[in-house]
Amino acid sequence: MSSYAAVLRTPHALSTFGAALLGRLSYGTVSLSLALAVKDASGSFAVAGTTLALFGATSVVLSPARAALVDRHGPRRALVPMAVVYAALLTVFALVTREQPGAVTAGTSGTPGTAGASAALLGALAACAGSCTPPLGPTMRTLWGQLLRGRRMLQRAYSLDGVAEELLLVVGPLLVGVLVAYAEPAAGVAVSAALVLVGTVALALSPVPFPVRTGRPRARGARSRRNGPRGLAQPVLAAAAVGLCLGGLDLLAIAFTEQQHRPGAVAWILAALSAGSAVGGLANGAVSWRSAARPRLAVICAALGVALAAAGLAPNVYTLGAAAAVAGLFVAPALTTAYLIADEAAAPDARTRAGAWVNTALNAGSSGGTALVGLLVGRLPLSLCFVLVAAPALVCGSAYVWFRVTPSSRRLRLLVSSFSRSAR
Repeated sequence: MSSYAAVLRTPHALSTFGAALLGRLSYGTVSLSLALAVKDASGSFAVAGTTLALFGATSVVLSPARAALVDRHGPRRALVPMAVVYAALLTVFALVTREQPGAVTAGTSGTPGTAGASAALLGALAACAGSCTPPLGPTMRTLWGQLLRGRRMLQRAYSLDGVAEELLLVVGPLLVGVLVAYAEPAAGVAVSAALVLVGTVALALSPVPFPVRTGRPRARGARSRRNGPRGLAQPVLAAAAVGLCLGGLDLLAIAFTEQQHRPGAVAWILAALSAGSAVGGLANGAVSWRSAARPRLAVICAALGVALAAAGLAPNVYTLGAAAAVAGLFVAPALTTAYLIADEAAAPDARTRAGAWVNTALNAGSSGGTALVGLLVGRLPLSLCFVLVAAPALVCGSAYVWFRVTPSSRRLRLLVSSFSRSAR
């Protein structure tokens, strides 16, 4: 733990990190708050799901573009306007979905309480808000690179950052649960707006210098390998693989607990996954690794895949919970290592965008994994579904080894031979 204390003792580190965490807490509260507020305002789970999907889609897809604006103009000129617009849209959303005495809930038979809200209006507000989501995580990782010197210190900072972010995603829904016990769900949306606005402004006012792109043209041939797309391919694909695994595991855990007639146990299984991830992330940051990051990422992904495939053999919810905790040990290390590689592969003035691509791949993979398992559950045995969910991580790990060890000429011959056999 002394290594993490050294990270936080760095000048301006604690205040900057605290501001980023305050803003990022809103990401743990906003999704559930939006879903509950839309459900109360529209009276429809379908509208709530569609609205949340629009919010998530625009937030994920446009993340690299927003990060590029931060790289070009810096946090004060890019991040603060995003946060102001984002918070304003969430505030409007909260006002539209707030309770109005004597109003009637849409889709119900005269139940008083909430105002019927247009599904189109709610969807439009959610999509616009999602498109303006400030990239606080990628920005903070860029600032870590400015605050600290040395890859070991940066690895510890990224590990601490990843574990703290995961805890926020656990604390956020709990905070919403407490809030809605005393107020209407729209209040959670308003609180999310306040959190992101205050946290973003505090982060932007940090005295840590930000590597802003100068805009001067590069000399011909001066583009470095660090800024090429090849350097980002492995961390982005690894993050997508981890996202596919996690998104699929969430739904598989629900299906497994229902099959075991223990639906309430799903919360404990997912909590075990988060706990394992926190332990693995802290351990990963405390170790001074001698191996290079890229082969280490391949090994971690393969280990995650093996753990998830083995989880399909669990006979009961207790065993599955233990297996989920073991799998979690590799989640945070995989993401931390992916962010480190992306930071190394990016030019100094493109680090935020590089981190955003990894983050986008993770979120997109999670959504894809959930959708895929939704199609497979009920059609295939659960044990086979676990193996299929583990496959992306296994492939990601083995593909790196294959491309690094096997010469390109032999790879081509193997691919041609495999294609010829399949065509016969």
